[in-house]
Amino acid sequence: MQSGYTCQRCLYSLRRTINARSSTSAFKAIPKPRWNTTNTRPVPLLARLSKPIQQQRTAASLEPQRQAAEDELLESRTPPGLASTPSSTASGNVLLEPNNLFHPFSDSPSPDIRRRAAFMKTHAYCPHPNHRQTRVPLSPQDPESRKSSAKSTQSPAFVRFECPDCGIPVSCSEDHWADDYESHMEICDTMREINEDDHDLRSGRFFPEFQYPGPQMEEALVNMTNWDTYLYTREYDAVNEERSLRQVTKLLTYPITIGSILSELSPYDIRQGGRLTTEGLKSLSALRYSLHPPRTGAGMDIKGLRPNPPPVRIFVLGARAESSLPREVWEQLTFIFPRVQFHLIFIGPESMANRDAEFPLPERTPGNPFGAVVEDRISHEMKISTFVEYYHTLHSAGLFAPYDPYFDCFVLFHPGLGHPASSHEWADTLPQLLETKVPIISTGYTEWDMERDRKWVEEKVGGEMDILMEPGENKFRSLRWDLNDYDPTDVTCGNWGVWAFRGKRYETTMNE
Repeated sequence: MQSGYTCQRCLYSLRRTINARSSTSAFKAIPKPRWNTTNTRPVPLLARLSKPIQQQRTAASLEPQRQAAEDELLESRTPPGLASTPSSTASGNVLLEPNNLFHPFSDSPSPDIRRRAAFMKTHAYCPHPNHRQTRVPLSPQDPESRKSSAKSTQSPAFVRFECPDCGIPVSCSEDHWADDYESHMEICDTMREINEDDHDLRSGRFFPEFQYPGPQMEEALVNMTNWDTYLYTREYDAVNEERSLRQVTKLLTYPITIGSILSELSPYDIRQGGRLTTEGLKSLSALRYSLHPPRTGAGMDIKGLRPNPPPVRIFVLGARAESSLPREVWEQLTFIFPRVQFHLIFIGPESMANRDAEFPLPERTPGNPFGAVVEDRISHEMKISTFVEYYHTLHSAGLFAPYDPYFDCFVLFHPGLGHPASSHEWADTLPQLLETKVPIISTGYTEWDMERDRKWVEEKVGGEMDILMEPGENKFRSLRWDLNDYDPTDVTCGNWGVWAFRGKRYETTMNE
C-alpha cells in the first residue's frame, strides 16, 4: 500500500492493528468459549475472563424476548396474542422437539396445558348419547342433539377419559369412548392437530413467523388472493411448515380480513361467485376512494403542503381477544394502505379483559366521560382507542357522530348476534348501526354460526337492511383450529366465515 493513496493517520491505525494481531498470536491455541456450551471441562483463564462479558451482551440482545413466568420451569415469553416460550438460543434448552409435540393434556410438560385439562374435566360433559341433555342444542350438528329423551337414561357426567389418539379429554369413561368412537373419529385428527399446536407454542423454539415486515414501496402491490400470495407479496419470511402457517394466521386473520374486503384488489367482486352485491360495490367504492387516494404532490417543503383528509375510522364492536393483539399485527393495515391514517376504536364490556396490568382503566372525568384508553403513539398512521362500554350507550351520547360512509366502517368479529346467550345485548345496538348507513362487516366461527346471525338480523329489521356481501367462507380465515374448553367436541376456527350488510338506503324520486 502506498502512502500517496492513504493518509498518514489511516496508515498509523493500520500499523497498530497489525502489531496487535502479531502480539496476540500466542493465544490462538486457546479455544473460544461459548456461552451456551454444556462442556464441563475446565475453562482456560482467558475464556473465564471473557465469559461474563459475552453473557452480558447475549442477555442484552435477548432482553426484549424474555419475560418471567411463575409456573414454568423455563423462562417463557408471550408472543403476539399467544403463550409460548423463548428461543432455544435464549434459554439454552428446548422443552419439546418438533417430533415430540404430542402429549396427553393431563401429562403435558406444560403446566398451563395441565391446568387446562383439569378445567375441562370439571366443566365439560361427556357427549355420549346415553347421557341426558345438559343444555338446549344450538344446531343440528351439536352433539347435544343426539341425546334424545327416550335413549338418554344416564345422568350427565364430566369428561374424564383422554382419547389416546388426540390426548384430549372427550368421554366420561373408556367404555363410552369406545362405544362412540365412530363419531369421535370425525374430529379426532383435528383435535390432535390442536394438541400439537398448543404444545408447539410452549416448545421453547424461536418463532420467526411472528416477525412482521415493515413498510414496502407502493409500487410493489399486495396480492390479496389468498394467504400464500399475501405473505409472498408482503415479503414475509418464508413460512415453509403448515404448523407455522397456522400459528401466524391465528393473529393476522383479524386485520387482513378487514383489508381483504376494503382493498381495491379484494378477492370479492360482483362477478358470479364473487359474493359482492351491487349495493356492496356502492358502499365499498366510497371507502376505497378514501383508502386509495390519488397523489396530490405533497412534499416536505412549504410548496408541498396539502390538506390531509380525516383518518379512516374502523369501529370494532364487541371486542374481546382482538383488542389485545400486539400492535404490530394491527399495524399491517397501514402497510396495505400506506397513504392513509387509521383510527381503530375497540368498543365492548370485555375490550380490556385481563389487561389491567398493561393499561389500568382511567377514571371517568368530564374530559374523558367514558374512560377511554387512547394509544396515539403506535405510529404516525394509526391510533387506537378502547372503550369499556356498550356501543348503544356511546351512540346515544353522540360521541362519534356524524358518520361518513367514505371514512367509517363497523366490524363485528364473532358477535353472536343470534346466540341465545348474547342476542339480547345486540337488540339496542342493531337499529343504531343501521341508522349510520355505513358498511357493517361480520364474521362467524362456523357456517352455522354465521347463518344464525344473518337470520336473526333479518328477523329483527326485515327489509331495512341491504346485504353488501353474501355469507361464505373467509379467504383469510385462521388456519388454526380452536377448542372449546366447555365442550371438547366444539371445534372452530377464527373468522371462518364473513358477510356484510348496511342500513337500507332510499333514493328520492321526482314526481312530475
